[in-house]
Amino acid sequence: MKNVLILGGTTEASALAQAVAARGLSATFSYAGRVSRPKPQPLPTRVGGFGGVAGLVDFIARERITHIVDATHPFAAQMSRHALAAAAHTGARALALTRPPWREMEADRWQRVASIEAAVEALDGPAERILLAIGRLHLDAFSARPQHHYLLRLVEEPAVPPPLARYKAVIDRGPFTLENDLELLKTERITRIVCKNAGGSGAASKILAARALSLPVTMIDRPRLPPRQEAHSVDEVLAWLEA
Repeated sequence: MKNVLILGGTTEASALAQAVAARGLSATFSYAGRVSRPKPQPLPTRVGGFGGVAGLVDFIARERITHIVDATHPFAAQMSRHALAAAAHTGARALALTRPPWREMEADRWQRVASIEAAVEALDGPAERILLAIGRLHLDAFSARPQHHYLLRLVEEPAVPPPLARYKAVIDRGPFTLENDLELLKTERITRIVCKNAGGSGAASKILAARALSLPVTMIDRPRLPPRQEAHSVDEVLAWLEA
């Protein structure tokens, strides 16, 4: 009997959970625990880490998991590596449900960097008003560039204020729209966007808005991962599960 572990947290993961539940497949949905109130899912749900590769291996064996779908954020590199290692150790089949990255268009003004640290280094210049759309985990790094005013878009209010000299937090959960992002960038007088190349449509509106306003974007490239089998839609995952 197939038993699926969905490593979630993305819009795509939630869509997959709906489809899996609708088909009556045995599955568990796992959140990393990054937010205090994760979106409810139509599947048995667990929250929190596994305790590294060894903990994930134990969970797979204990719950008799046969299939792992890594539908985590494209920048959740450690969890993705752990999923591959645990699958290799246990014999569970593994597939990544991931979004194609955004591609730079002719009208874009991207400055591509390899990491958060490289993005901070790239901001060593005159003061700007920056939409810092990177989530909350790496905000501290930008305290090294206190000359800028940062607009933070977060899923929930941070428990501890970030150590940024000048910032404003907007609490909102995507998907976002081009119309709203254009209004946000204009109202806040944003001169640059710093973001991760998350891909997908749910957060692409800021890229479209930057293109329309001819704003520069400091784009953080995705981390490199070991070779893996990937799917880019829920239907592809379902076909893999039903094969």
